Amino acid sequence: MVQVLYFAALRELLGLDEEALELPESVRTVSEFVRYLQQVHPPLSGKMASVRVALDETFAHDSDMLAGVNTIALIPPVAGG
Repeated sequence: MVQVLYFAALRELLGLDEEALELPESVRTVSEFVRYLQQVHPPLSGKMASVRVALDETFAHDSDMLAGVNTIALIPPVAGG
């Protein structure tokens, strides 16, 4: 079980701040997680390309493994001025 945190536009899109997800055994890497999440939440399809993923407060790469991870944060780009 992992805790998934949604920030900014993703939080607004899904209406969720966070949720607990039981990941299938086939989901082992960040890229597999992103594909799985788009299946669980279809509104995310096509919106994840520029989203940064952090595993337990450390930014991750697509090939990083999820083993032992407790929290996955999804951080979309933000504009400010």
